[in-house]
Amino acid sequence: MRVLGIIPARYASTRFPAKPLVDIKGKSMIQRVYEQAKQAESLAKVVVATDDKRIFDHVKSFSGEVVMTSLKHKSGTDRCAEVVAMLNLEAITESFDTDNPIVFYGFNPKKERVTFDAVVNIQGDEPFIDPLQIEKVVEILRGGVFKIATLVKKMDDLEAILNPNIVKVVFDSSHKAIYFSRNPIPFLRDTPQYDWAKSGEFHKHLGLYAYKTNILKEIADLEMSRLEKLESLEQLRWLENNYDIGVALTDIETIGIDTPEDLEKVLNYKI
Repeated sequence: MRVLGIIPARYASTRFPAKPLVDIKGKSMIQRVYEQAKQAESLAKVVVATDDKRIFDHVKSFSGEVVMTSLKHKSGTDRCAEVVAMLNLEAITESFDTDNPIVFYGFNPKKERVTFDAVVNIQGDEPFIDPLQIEKVVEILRGGVFKIATLVKKMDDLEAILNPNIVKVVFDSSHKAIYFSRNPIPFLRDTPQYDWAKSGEFHKHLGLYAYKTNILKEIADLEMSRLEKLESLEQLRWLENNYDIGVALTDIETIGIDTPEDLEKVLNYKI
């Protein structure tokens, strides 16, 4: 199975504008994500998908592969789908000196006409992502049961369980996701809340996805769903439209940077 790793990276952010370009002990965040992803043996190619020339030029500066995509995307999944569409259309490499909005650097789709069977959507704000996590999510697809895959991690901290910014997930005995929520799920009716963290029943969703290429196009074409609007979670759109999501457990924690305050914490992280 030939797998393409895509790192969506947009410049605009309500909580932290230009965060892909922030310096983390001598390297930008997007460079650190890119270099970590390149270590994943299951990925045949890794490319940054951005909507901004500043990020595009920066990725070029460290000889990374990068694609310019639309400003209109509402999610990383949509940005990944555009990259795959470009490849399928045999897009021609152009430069910023032309009016052509399709821009590649680092590879030429006309020369690299190799079909990718799957895509991994790698969060552009997790500079210390472990390549083993990428291998694990790809392995779910290799199993042949699921065409969409993601990772979860057990939670043992009550503050995190109650934090609406941390997405929780419940899944069945076959490791198929049942529901994702910003609320604590499941609700432990007969257990005092102060003991919830000891139960072993809560799982944090890690924002790493793998999709079979044909499924990626299908889910990107879906209309925003009712539950997705309520919880602001795009994966609920897939569940509502009967797309199964396979999950695998990982013990590896991720360090995401959503705010300047998160960056301050990361700067104390041993690199």
